[in-house]
Amino acid sequence: MSRLLPLLTWLAFPVYVWQGLGVRRRTERMLPARGPVLHRIEGKEPAIALLVLGDSSAASVGVGRSEDGLAAQLAALISQRTGRSVAWRAAGFNSATSGQIRDHVLPNLSADRWTHIVLAIGTNDTKNFHSVPRFKKDFGGLLYALRAKWPEARVVWSPVLEFTRAPAMPPLLGSILEIRAGAVNRMGERLCLERGAVPAPRLPITDPEAGFSTDGFHASEVGYRAWAEHLLEFVLAD
Repeated sequence: MSRLLPLLTWLAFPVYVWQGLGVRRRTERMLPARGPVLHRIEGKEPAIALLVLGDSSAASVGVGRSEDGLAAQLAALISQRTGRSVAWRAAGFNSATSGQIRDHVLPNLSADRWTHIVLAIGTNDTKNFHSVPRFKKDFGGLLYALRAKWPEARVVWSPVLEFTRAPAMPPLLGSILEIRAGAVNRMGERLCLERGAVPAPRLPITDPEAGFSTDGFHASEVGYRAWAEHLLEFVLAD
């Protein structure tokens, strides 16, 4: 039944288009956070090198300063936990899908020796109604490319968050996208396990009012903090 539900959502595609256009008209268009996307926290050597790669969440859209975003907050937590120096980069791109990161971003990233890579990707694949076979090809290819370029890095994927918990989502639209997110997350977890990456559990959203930004879709400073705390154990685990 779980495999059938995503196919049934195509019957609701007119509703998705109608409500989706309404959400787009009402939702504030937010820019990536201002501030450094490359930074270093001093500490003991050897340094940990952290790359946060993906869509607008990796770009810390939703907050004004990059210091309050996912990459910076995760790097600070890593440094606090380990006492080690952390060099970090946020490589996030608005509206990016797995295929776009694979084809247009990854080939243009310098081959710095990242020790840890966090992937925040899949939301736009879901939102754009990409099929599961397409996501398998795009996300699976991205994992292959990452393993080829950084074979020793620990790669952690953060699955698609709950659409039904986002304040900007009307209930019906959120339910439609949540069904598709479930299918994307199941495939993503399978691909990670097959291709040398770590699928983190889904981030539990306990307080949508505090966790989301003013657009009701991207994370707030509090939300990015909770996200970073949630990922910390999976990034640092042996």
